Amino acid sequence: MKTRSRSTIAAALFGAVLALYAQVAAAPSALSALSSWGKSQYVPGEVLVKFKPSAVAQARAASVAGLGHAVLADLDQSGLVQVKLGAGQTMEAALDSYKNDPNVEYAQPNYIYRASVAPNDTQYGQLWAFKNTGQTIANANISPASGTSGDDIHIEPAWGQITDCSSVIVAVVDTGVNYNQEDLAANMWNGSGSGFPNHGNDFVDIDNDPMDLNGHGTHVAGIIGAVGNNAKGTTGVCWMASIMAVRVLDASGVGSTASITQGVNFAVTNGAKVINMSLGGGGNDPAFSNAITNAQNNNVVVVVAAGNDGVNNDLTGNAIFPCNFTQPTLICVAALDSNFALMSFSNFGATSVDVGAPGTNILSTFVGATATISDNFGRPGALNWTTSGGGWANGTLGLDVSGTNFVAGATFSALLNPTTYPTGAYANSADNRVYKTFDLSGVNAASLNFFAQIDIAASDALNINFKAAGGDPFVGGVQLAGGPGTTGGIAGLSFDLSPCIGATCSVGFQLTSNASITAKGAGIVRFRIDTLTLNTTTYQIDTGTSMATPMVAGLAAMLRAYNPQFTFTDTVNAIKNAGKSLPALAGKTTTGKAIDVISSLAYINPPTGLSASVQ
Repeated sequence: MKTRSRSTIAAALFGAVLALYAQVAAAPSALSALSSWGKSQYVPGEVLVKFKPSAVAQARAASVAGLGHAVLADLDQSGLVQVKLGAGQTMEAALDSYKNDPNVEYAQPNYIYRASVAPNDTQYGQLWAFKNTGQTIANANISPASGTSGDDIHIEPAWGQITDCSSVIVAVVDTGVNYNQEDLAANMWNGSGSGFPNHGNDFVDIDNDPMDLNGHGTHVAGIIGAVGNNAKGTTGVCWMASIMAVRVLDASGVGSTASITQGVNFAVTNGAKVINMSLGGGGNDPAFSNAITNAQNNNVVVVVAAGNDGVNNDLTGNAIFPCNFTQPTLICVAALDSNFALMSFSNFGATSVDVGAPGTNILSTFVGATATISDNFGRPGALNWTTSGGGWANGTLGLDVSGTNFVAGATFSALLNPTTYPTGAYANSADNRVYKTFDLSGVNAASLNFFAQIDIAASDALNINFKAAGGDPFVGGVQLAGGPGTTGGIAGLSFDLSPCIGATCSVGFQLTSNASITAKGAGIVRFRIDTLTLNTTTYQIDTGTSMATPMVAGLAAMLRAYNPQFTFTDTVNAIKNAGKSLPALAGKTTTGKAIDVISSLAYINPPTGLSASVQ
C-alpha cells in the first residue's frame, strides 16, 4: 500500500435486432435447446432470411439452393425462413451473399438469448440501478431512498449473454484505484508485462503506483467492474474486467491539464479501448481536447460526466469540460434517480449531454476507512488557534441550512479577519497569522477542506500553509495556496494535505497587506481535515454524475467485448440509439434517453442498401 510522497456479434452483420429479451424469457424451452452452444452469440451454421413479398416460392428456393443451403423451417407467413448453411461456409459469407440477392429483404444470424442472470454478491440487493424492485437503500445519502420497480438499466438479461469484459481494457482516469480491494483485485489490468506492475500509472506523484488516496476512483472502478458472482460485496456492470488505474487527481480530488492529458495518452498507448473520466472543470482546453482526439484516432470510447451544478451546459458560461468537447467518440452522462428522473444536481444540455444513467445512492467498492477532524476555532470571542500579528478572531457568519450560502439568520462559527468581517476592512501593513497543530499520524492520506468568502486587494495576499514539523507554518512551511483575489460568494476549497501526515501537522492562514489599499478580508467556516486509512473491505454509497458515468463506461466495455470488431462509432451508436426514451430527458440530452443494457447489446446498425425491421 502506498503513502503519498511529496515528490460483432462478429463483423459485417447485415441484420436487424431480434426479439426483445422479454419475449425470450417467456420461452425457456427454446433457451435450453440452445444451451449446447455455450456462450456463442448465435446458432452456428444457421441464418434467418427474410424474403421480399414479391419473391415467389420458386425464387426463394432457388436463392437458398444456389448457395448450397437448406431450409430448416418456415418461421411465419411473411417470408422469414430458417436456413442451414453448407459445410465449411462462414456466417459472414452467407450474410454477404444474401445481402446481394435481389429476392432478399434482409438476412441475419439466428441469435441466442438466455435467461436473466443475477449474481450472488452479498449486497446485490442494494444495487437498484441493476435491479430496481422499489427497495429502500440502506444509508442512502440523498432522496429518494427508494424508487420505482423496473426503473433500472435492464442488465440482468444482458448478463445472460455476457459477463466477461476482460478482453477490453477500461482506463479509470481519476484519483487512482485501490487495486488491493477485495472486489477489484482480480479484475485489475495486468500491466506487469508493460512495466506497470501496479496495474497502471500515477501522474500526480510521477511513479507507477496509482494507489487511490481519495476514494473516488475506487468507487468508479467498482461500478464498472467489481467482481461479480463471488459471494461478496457488490458487482460491476462487468463481472470480469480489465481495469487500468490512471491516477491524475490528488487526495483532494484535484488535477491539472498536465496530469489528465498524460493520463489519457498513457491509457491510449497501453491499449485501453474505453476511458472513464468522472471529472470536469477547466475551460475550452486545447491540450485536453487533443488528448481526446488522440483517443478517437486510436478507436477509444471516452465516457465523461456532465457535472453536478444543476445547470444547462449548453448556455454561455456554463460549459464544463470534457463534457462540452465535441468529438464523436465522447459520451457525456447525466445522473438519474431511482425513479428515473433527472436529479436536480445533474447538469444537462440538449447539445452537450448525451444520455442519462443511474447516479444516486450508488453502492460500490471504496478505498478504505475515512475520518474527519472538525474545528470550530473555539467559540466566539475565544479563538483556540495560535495567533501572531493580530487581525484574526473567532466570530460567526450567517449561513443557510446547507452551510454553503451566506444569509441572515442561522450562524456558523467562523474564523474572521477583520473581526468585523464582512463589514469594514482589514488593516494596512499587516502580517496576521493564525495556525493550529493536528495529529494526522497513522493514516495514508489527508485533505484540508473549508468554505470561505475572500476579498483580498491586488497588492495583498491571503496564504494557506502547512508544516509537518509543527509550529508556525509560515516559517519553513509549505504553501497550499496564496495571493490576492475574491471568491465572490462563498466557495468550497479543498487541498491535498497528505505530505503533512504525522503527529505534528500545523495548518494556518496568513493575511499580509501593504501600507495603502485594503479590502473586506476573509471569513472561513466549516473547517475540517478528512483522513483516509486504506483497507481492502470497505464499500460506500456515493451520489453524482461521477457514479452515472461508469455505468456507461461499463456498458461500452461490455459491447466491445461482445462485439470485438465494434469501432468506437458502433459502440457509441449502440449506447445512444438503443437507450430508453424518458420524458425527464426530453430536450435535456442529445438523445432524450437513459441507457438500456440489453437493448444496446442487441443493437445493430442497419445494413446499407437494405431495409431492416425491428421485431
